[in-house]
Amino acid sequence: MTVRAALFDLDGTLVDSLEDLTDAVNHMLAGFGRPSLTTASVRRLVGKGAHNLVQRALETESEEAITRGIELFIAYNRAHVTDKSALYPGVREALRLLAENGICLAVISNKHEALCRLIMEALGIAGLFEIICGGDTFAEMKPSPLPLLQALERFGIAAHEAVMVGDSSNDIQAGQRAGITTIGCTWGYGGMGELAEADHRAASPGDVADILLNNFA
Repeated sequence: MTVRAALFDLDGTLVDSLEDLTDAVNHMLAGFGRPSLTTASVRRLVGKGAHNLVQRALETESEEAITRGIELFIAYNRAHVTDKSALYPGVREALRLLAENGICLAVISNKHEALCRLIMEALGIAGLFEIICGGDTFAEMKPSPLPLLQALERFGIAAHEAVMVGDSSNDIQAGQRAGITTIGCTWGYGGMGELAEADHRAASPGDVADILLNNFA
């Protein structure tokens, strides 16, 4: 197969944003008079969108509380989106190499699209991507295959010509359901157990580029 498109997760794959996410969660919790969470605790909450994160952090089923929590969380995150966040080493170089080799790039994240664009602009990689999708872009988010299939439709590329790159089970499952080859990133937040079903595993962004450029006929 020839790879024509690479679909990337954002947090934990391209960007290490865990400390900023932790600060945003703890700002939200403070608004409810709740104690702060550790970075390790927040790490276990991320990846399924803001609603799930806030619900689990507040340990509530109240939609009123969750809505208020999301507002607090997003407002703080927007204002402090790259205070502590940074690209993982080698990400910029790998993305440029892929783009130079004619591979179309997309971000498929469960983070709100506006926040995806904000952090990618701030870190100087937004211009490398033709498509940026967040958890609120479509009616469904990962692990649903819908965002991936919509991105491929926009590209005009078949599933067998694409690869999904991510650090969690959401990414691997979404890729499998869309009929897309998957690469699990071992440096991210998900852990090796979540990557067991990935078609390939990469230990660095450079490994991802090598797999995409050299492992497919």
